Amino acid sequence: MSDTVNVALTQISCKVGDRDFNIKKIERYVKQAKAKRADLIVFPELALTGYTCRDLVYEMAEAIPGPSVHQLEGIARNEKMHIVLGMLERSSKTKAALYNTAVLIGPEGLIGKYQKMHLPTHSVFEEKRYFRSGYSTPVFDTSLGRLGLAICYDVFFPEITRLLRLKGAQLVICISASPSVRRGFFEVLTKARALENTVFLAYVNLVGIEDGLQFWGGSRMIGPSGRILAQAKYDEEDMVVTNIDYSDMDRIGVFVPMLRDLRPELYDSLKEQAEDL
Repeated sequence: MSDTVNVALTQISCKVGDRDFNIKKIERYVKQAKAKRADLIVFPELALTGYTCRDLVYEMAEAIPGPSVHQLEGIARNEKMHIVLGMLERSSKTKAALYNTAVLIGPEGLIGKYQKMHLPTHSVFEEKRYFRSGYSTPVFDTSLGRLGLAICYDVFFPEITRLLRLKGAQLVICISASPSVRRGFFEVLTKARALENTVFLAYVNLVGIEDGLQFWGGSRMIGPSGRILAQAKYDEEDMVVTNIDYSDMDRIGVFVPMLRDLRPELYDSLKEQAEDL
């Protein structure tokens, strides 16, 4: 495994409910990223279907692996690329249980998935109406390093990124469908999550307008010091390719030793207090 990885942050607009259209767009960007020597390409939350599917979710959700994952595996194999993107997942046990899921696919096929744990259900969001929360935070050992996945609202909760980091993640990939009204929150929180864990964090957000919601893009790679290393445009489709060097984590970890100074016994008290909210 090399210490350096080229990552393509690829924010796209999607055609809601049209998987074929979206997969064709994804394939075009994968080819462009390959031409720019990217090793890994990251697309937004629910990039396969669009975010505002509402009751279409029951029709659009698929098992993982399933038809769309098999198509994406073929793209990854042909281009020798790793791909992360979001999709609607149907439970293998019951058709009534759906998940908002991020999948990680490599040249050899499906590597793994992450099911969104925190489902916003307030203001314009209604994810708990449709989705079941995930329960695990896997870290995947790959030829590109140890990768952890998160989805959008998960970044509001420091426990997710901290747990991924303590499990050995070197790069945390957060895919998102954040409307413009939330832009300021994500710009602060993504930097905080990277810095407090001295980890690389790739944030890739949706763009375009869906059902009156405008998604702001602004995808970015943030280094372990909290510094923005690369950033995509606001409010339009864009792809930026950036190189990250995992050895930076060791240097920053000595200068800002927050993991060394972690007090895990506080989590017991945190659990007790949270149970009595």
